[in-house]
Amino acid sequence: MKESSQKFIAKPKNIFLLDSFGALLTTIMLYFILRRFNAFFGLSKDIFEHLSSIAFTFFIYSISCYFFVQQKWKAFLKIICTANILYCTLIFCIIIYNYESISTLGIVYFLGEIAVIAGIVFLEIKTIR
Repeated sequence: MKESSQKFIAKPKNIFLLDSFGALLTTIMLYFILRRFNAFFGLSKDIFEHLSSIAFTFFIYSISCYFFVQQKWKAFLKIICTANILYCTLIFCIIIYNYESISTLGIVYFLGEIAVIAGIVFLEIKTIR
């Protein structure tokens, strides 16, 4: 695992690509799947729509960085890294705020999403250093 992550980090632009695919997958999951079955997750459709809008914005940012950023990529990577941390904080706050209504399935999904994003943030931080 360490060797493969080192090869991946060797090309910093790959982190933007990884982040963009993750954000796109999150957008699709939230908007097209979870929003449709919001009753199983115990959250309103609005929450899923807002979160998917944020994730889509992250997708546009990261994919743009992948294709257009040639120099000073660290500054751009710091921005998405910070955004990912804030997104995880937002998700955690949503879980806490909606604790009475959110289902176990919803908690498991969102904690899993936080874990995946935390892994990406870890790679982003390693790449910045």
